[in-house]
Amino acid sequence: MSSTRQDAWTADEDLLLAEVILRYIREGGTQLQAFEEVGRQLSRTSAACGFRWNSYVRKQYKSGIEHAKKQRKEGKKPGKTVQNSEDSNEVQRTEKPLKPELDSSLEIKDVLKYIESLYSAAGSATSNKVEQKQLLERIKELERENVNLANELDRLREDYQVLMDILNRARKMAAEKEEPGSGQQKAKFQMDKYGNLERVE
Repeated sequence: MSSTRQDAWTADEDLLLAEVILRYIREGGTQLQAFEEVGRQLSRTSAACGFRWNSYVRKQYKSGIEHAKKQRKEGKKPGKTVQNSEDSNEVQRTEKPLKPELDSSLEIKDVLKYIESLYSAAGSATSNKVEQKQLLERIKELERENVNLANELDRLREDYQVLMDILNRARKMAAEKEEPGSGQQKAKFQMDKYGNLERVE
């Protein structure tokens, strides 16, 4: 979608908008398609073009719209481009602003279709944001679990080292108490369920 400009509409832009829409009416196209074409040419959104047409420009070209609809119904071929002198003179002829009137059923259908597409796009964007938020929360949760596991691993390593130190000291003490050639058996130790060493006879 083309980027939205914040500057005001010029007379030339209004004229281009009217020319394109009248051409689409004569050729049996939809106004939504015309809005999209004008939006590409003017670097505006189709919604901005539609708002400008319905709020201001359409009121200035009532006779041109009726003539274009008549041409479409009669099946007359439109000119090759909107730049021919006959079409340009017709479009440039403005009228006094009239009271706003209800759009035709075709126009309402186009507007509703466009609004539905906006709601659909907004819903999809919202769904993606929710999913992204859930993924970020899951990543943070896994990071916390990783830190906890790393801490637990360090604690187990420390406990293991302490245990090995205790066993080594016990073996050393037992070896020192034995007298060479006495035939005395080596003392044996085992650890109880509370982590204490006890001698095994």
